[in-house]
Amino acid sequence: MGILQEFKEFAMKGNVVDMAVGVIIGGAFGTIVSSLVADVIMPPIGVLLGGVNFSDLAVTIQEASKTAEGTVIPAVIISYGKFIQTLIDFTILAGAVFLMIKILMSFKKKAEAAPEAPPAPSNQELLLTEIRDLLKK
Repeated sequence: MGILQEFKEFAMKGNVVDMAVGVIIGGAFGTIVSSLVADVIMPPIGVLLGGVNFSDLAVTIQEASKTAEGTVIPAVIISYGKFIQTLIDFTILAGAVFLMIKILMSFKKKAEAAPEAPPAPSNQELLLTEIRDLLKK
C-alpha cells in the first residue's frame, strides 16, 4: 500500500499535473500547426514555385519491382518534400512556443515587480508607539 500512496502523491503534485496538461495541449497545438502548414502555407508556396506539391517531392533510389514469385518490392524513396514541410512545421511551432513563454514570463515579472504592502504592526508595536507618544507629550 505504501507504493500506491507514494504514486498518488507524486501524480497529484501540481507540477506533474501541469506538465501532463501541457503535453496534451502541445500535441493538439502541433496538429493545428501541421494542418496550417500543409493546408494553408504550402499550397501558395507550391503555386509560386510553378505548381509544385511539396508532399510529392521525392528522389527515387530504387523503382518498385516484382520478384520471380510475384512478390511486389516497394520503391525506395527519399521524401525530401515532406521533410521540408516538417521543418516549416517545427519552425512555426517553436516560434509560437517561444512567444507564449515570453508572454508568460512578462506576466510573471510584472507580478514580481509589484511592491508588497508593508506588514501591519503587531499589537505590541502599536502599544509601544502609543506609550512613546504619551511620553513625548
